[in-house]
Amino acid sequence: MIEALLWDVDGTLAESERDGHRVAFNRAFEALGLPWRWDVAHYGALLRITGGRERLLADMTSRADAPQLAGEREALARELHRRKNGFYADLVAAGAIALREGVAELIDEAAARGVRQGIATTTSRVNVDALLRHKFGPDWPRRFAVVVCGEDVSSKKPDPQVYRQALRGLALGPLQTLAIEDSPGGVAAARGAEVPVVVTRSTYFAHDTVEGAIAIGPGLHTREGWRPAPRAATASRITLDDLADWHARMELVSQFG
Repeated sequence: MIEALLWDVDGTLAESERDGHRVAFNRAFEALGLPWRWDVAHYGALLRITGGRERLLADMTSRADAPQLAGEREALARELHRRKNGFYADLVAAGAIALREGVAELIDEAAARGVRQGIATTTSRVNVDALLRHKFGPDWPRRFAVVVCGEDVSSKKPDPQVYRQALRGLALGPLQTLAIEDSPGGVAAARGAEVPVVVTRSTYFAHDTVEGAIAIGPGLHTREGWRPAPRAATASRITLDDLADWHARMELVSQFG
């Protein structure tokens, strides 16, 4: 039985990477007078590295005009990331980033049926607040029994620490919960904590091999293209009953198996 849903944020709640964080990083580069720009493809490659500051540091290793000293690179990465978060909040406030279809409906359905929910992400808390405040209002934290963000853990996904901390906050065992993720790294983090995972494929991870999920599909808005196929037919979208059915069957699948 599912007693709690654990939501990833970027790519899962919203397609926030390509048109949100990437754009905000580019604005931060411009604000500091840097000629660097991350196009869609390059940012997609950088997403294999978890964490915005970590992506900045990795990118600097290939740039001749980046600071040479490690301490200076760290300082620049911190300032760029700080500015990026501000630009990201501006984009959210302007309505540039929407929740993925089916997400709000499932959140509301779970709340109405007494299923607790949590956030398990390694993005910054300020970014989570910007997104969910815009979509649900200033009292958005009341919708979630636990919120674990990047500042709350020492190791980011695919490390399972974020999920282990969320489980402690909920006082639940992993098999009483279900994670909703979009990326192989997120799946690895959940599975490392023994939490079952459903994958809603996002733009940047649409073609990655995903191992260890109990269901994989294109999004919560449709019943088409899911593996295993949903059996209940009470709505045109994925419902809590579908999640409960996959959870009860608990057969691990691969996107390409």
